[in-house]
Amino acid sequence: MAPIVPHWHRPSHPDIQEVVENPAEYTTKSISRVALPPFSVFAKFDFPPCTTASEPTYATVQTGRDTHLNLNSDLLYINHSCEPTLFFDVGNFNVLVGPKGLKPGDELSFFYPSTEWSMAQPFDCLCGTPTCRGRISGARDMTEAQLDGVWLNGHIIQLRAEQQAGRQSQDPTAAILQGAVAHAEQALVAARLAARSYTGSFENGTKGLNGISHKVAPVQHRIAA
Repeated sequence: MAPIVPHWHRPSHPDIQEVVENPAEYTTKSISRVALPPFSVFAKFDFPPCTTASEPTYATVQTGRDTHLNLNSDLLYINHSCEPTLFFDVGNFNVLVGPKGLKPGDELSFFYPSTEWSMAQPFDCLCGTPTCRGRISGARDMTEAQLDGVWLNGHIIQLRAEQQAGRQSQDPTAAILQGAVAHAEQALVAARLAARSYTGSFENGTKGLNGISHKVAPVQHRIAA
């Protein structure tokens, strides 16, 4: 894929970001120029330069169910990683530092499915991290296991919930079986609690399940003379 031709003044964030370009491979990456603690604000999505997009492209960021953003700045050169250094908090128009903090020289990255439901141009991830998800096409196509423990924006969480509800409504047999399993699990928990309560009351000499006191007489040990 050919690199995007910037139409904004560059560098747009020289104090915090360095963009490294590789013209031979048509690739770019962003490097941090600053040290920041976890969950602090790295940058903001200001208007301008940001503008709303009429449709999603490989260069936009999704901000809601049907809303997308043109960044119009070097923030566009922040790549994907399955173990990102940044969070794109689009609900508050902030770029936040990840849980490990940030130091100069760290590559800047964020988890694309944290904002994108269905990507215009999917790709095979080459981040090389231990938790690499492989094919990245948006949160819509990812499993629960792939998204477990990942920070997601509110619109992605909502769309996932609707997707799961839709799957259950489309498969009534699965819904019945899931309900039966849930009922059985509740019955098992209730039975365990009842057994525990009965055992405890019996050992303490209090009333058992039928309301009768179960006082155990002490056993006397006589020693023959």
